[in-house]
Amino acid sequence: QVHLVESGGGLVQAGGSLTLSCAASGSIFRVNTMAWYRQAPGNQRELVASIARDGTIKYSDSEEGRFIISRHNAKNEVYLQMNSLKPEDTFVYYCKARVTTTMWGDTDDYWGQGTQVTVSS
Repeated sequence: QVHLVESGGGLVQAGGSLTLSCAASGSIFRVNTMAWYRQAPGNQRELVASIARDGTIKYSDSEEGRFIISRHNAKNEVYLQMNSLKPEDTFVYYCKARVTTTMWGDTDDYWGQGTQVTVSS
């Protein structure tokens, strides 16, 4: 079993910054790509940014330049630094990790429970 735990969400004023963290733990052989998604009530989750184990990064077009994704492979952690926040950045943010759990290559996607980010105007 693999668990992802997010932290760092909260209430911030427009123009402020927050850094989200996500730690993976459990039966981990290797953590592959890690990513941040966000979701508004009634909507589908949308990708914010992803980072491969080798450091290859992809951002959604709307967030590149304001958000910075990074990871610490030895700690199995991923981070999302969010700058110049806007009220429209208010979402529940979810961490996802593609995790290989055995040396034979068993791999699956795991999600965190989500952390609320609210940006006030």
